[in-house]
Amino acid sequence: MTSATDMSHRLEGALVARNPRGMRIVRDALQPAYLLRAAQQVIAAEGNIVICTGFPVAGTFETDGPPGAFALYHFLESLGRKPWLLSGDAIIRALGQSIRTWPLTSFDYEGAHAEAQGLLLDLAPSLIIVIERPGAAADGRFYNIAGKDITEQCRPVEPLLELADCPVIAIGDGGNEAGMGRAGEVLGTLDIKPARISCDELIVADVSNWGAYGLIAMAEALCERPVLDWLDSNALLQRCVELGAVDGVSHEPTNTEDGFEAGVGEALIEEIKLITSGGIKT
Repeated sequence: MTSATDMSHRLEGALVARNPRGMRIVRDALQPAYLLRAAQQVIAAEGNIVICTGFPVAGTFETDGPPGAFALYHFLESLGRKPWLLSGDAIIRALGQSIRTWPLTSFDYEGAHAEAQGLLLDLAPSLIIVIERPGAAADGRFYNIAGKDITEQCRPVEPLLELADCPVIAIGDGGNEAGMGRAGEVLGTLDIKPARISCDELIVADVSNWGAYGLIAMAEALCERPVLDWLDSNALLQRCVELGAVDGVSHEPTNTEDGFEAGVGEALIEEIKLITSGGIKT
């Protein structure tokens, strides 16, 4: 058995071990045990919980983000919570009536502000989780990882995060995602246009989906549940491809995430299970 803090540290390290986009140095700039603190917030949350995802690419959305969001949705339902998926119309239309959804429709800040007010009034969420969602840079524009301006394709989530009076957990893998502002000045060392908006707890990973799996694993360990035994990450990827997603690097409809073959993520999940296998010392 190990302490919850030590387990969190080991998981945080595993999530950035491959380091294709410099998330290891971002991890080093964050206060340690952020996975533990985020998991405690997830467990403490009640009622409605909003999960926001969807990064536009090649006229659709990418395979990184929605699988992690779906996994979080499933886990939160298993805790008896009421999760809602907040995203753009491409994902909402694809999902139909299969899960609870709330559409992001406005491409301008003022409209997004009004939408956020309506969501917060109707749902009064106890927690917001943002995973792989574009975050505006200091100039108010949105950029992809290559620095290309994608503002015309992005529906701002900033007003929701600014108006919310509940905790916000963000998950990202490049520095241009909503919530990454939490990392501060270290983002300036990366070859990106970093997102400005912050959050309460930031989780960084080599692939954002993996950050979601790490968060779920930490929470399940705290709850003394079997860790990720139910998770089929490849099936989640396949589901997203069937819904219209493409890999964010290749722009091809393949069971890959940010250029990594599905087996890489599956191997990481096995490592996560090994790290958590001894349980938490109380």
